[in-house]
Amino acid sequence: MADNNRIVLAYSGGLDTSVAISYLKERTGKDVVAVSLDVGQGGESLETIKQRALACGAVESYVVDARDEFANEYCMKALKANAMYEGVYPLVSAISRPLISKHLVRAAHQFGAYTISHGCTGKGNDQVRFEVSIASIDPTLKAISPIRDLALTRDVEIAFAKEHKLPITQTEKSPYSIDQNVWGRAIETGFLEDPWNGPTKDCYSYTDDPAFPPVEDEVVIEFKQGIPVKIDGRDVTPLQAIEEMNRRAGAQGIGRIDLIEDRLVGIKSRELYEAPGAVALITAHQELENCCLEREQHRIKRDIDKRWGELVYDAQWFSPATQSLNAFIEDTQKYVSGEIRMILHGGRAVVTGRRSDSSLYDYSLATYDSGDSFDSKSSNGFIDIYGLPSRVAAARDVKFGNGIEVPSNTVE
Repeated sequence: MADNNRIVLAYSGGLDTSVAISYLKERTGKDVVAVSLDVGQGGESLETIKQRALACGAVESYVVDARDEFANEYCMKALKANAMYEGVYPLVSAISRPLISKHLVRAAHQFGAYTISHGCTGKGNDQVRFEVSIASIDPTLKAISPIRDLALTRDVEIAFAKEHKLPITQTEKSPYSIDQNVWGRAIETGFLEDPWNGPTKDCYSYTDDPAFPPVEDEVVIEFKQGIPVKIDGRDVTPLQAIEEMNRRAGAQGIGRIDLIEDRLVGIKSRELYEAPGAVALITAHQELENCCLEREQHRIKRDIDKRWGELVYDAQWFSPATQSLNAFIEDTQKYVSGEIRMILHGGRAVVTGRRSDSSLYDYSLATYDSGDSFDSKSSNGFIDIYGLPSRVAAARDVKFGNGIEVPSNTVE
């Protein structure tokens, strides 16, 4: 049964959420349960974060190594959907928020709370993603944000931490707002808010400078029903595949993205992303689909992929629409099995080979050399039938004086 005297807090271990533990207690009178997930963001251990949460006043600390869960159930759905918001962004933050929300709700049920708190501002997408996801899982729960709802600004945080002697060491603050996980890294704010300013070297962490790459790296990725299962002949889990491609594609500067992005809340934002593994895997997966999907199915899936990315970006991971699209996408993957060979070099992942037992590419139909099994004579009848609607419409246009004008071939 939910307890009116407890709040579950999405806890990162940083200044904002560390202060939020005591601040929420003081402002609301409720005890705080801190929830922390490892989704491959690196940094401090879960045990260190857990102990800091308790030292800052949390009555419970719920920590989860969710890296495999994130890779298997969230990143792989994004991969199967070739998810690229606005054609370039592989949904780094957007796919982690539903997973974090699921564990926040689970903790609320476990520890008897009916309020969930997150550290988002009132200006970004993530506040929407957390709260819509939470409501989609359990609509009886309430969500709040100390920064948005309780005036917890940066200067208030620092003063509050000093006054209450919280065990937090505040180092020099990065000029950027950064969110990262195993699927990629998002960088914004600071001098990047002027869209004319070019990114500097200190913006990047997952990728090396593509202008000075090491020798080219050839990689062969094997997929089974849309999921990477081997790299260069070695068995890999989804998490291992992402991590290895992050290292190898990152070393070549692959996956750097700089764009003006249409945010869900209605503003345009300048964003930098690094997603070397995601970009390389999506490139390989798309090429295997080129081989294995039937033409009309493939055309429809391209449209579905775009809409899937928009829905997930827009906080609709748990919506009926997204679930229906998931069913279609999953059905398309039953023959997406085979190998893709790529060259990773200088910021680019270039496919150089593909093979699949379930490919629809037929050499005997495609070749122009001897052994061609395509009956070219059939094309006459095909063209006649295919062009029939155009001929009938053209005849009507001529009848009513609206035929297409043909320029004179008179030479002056």
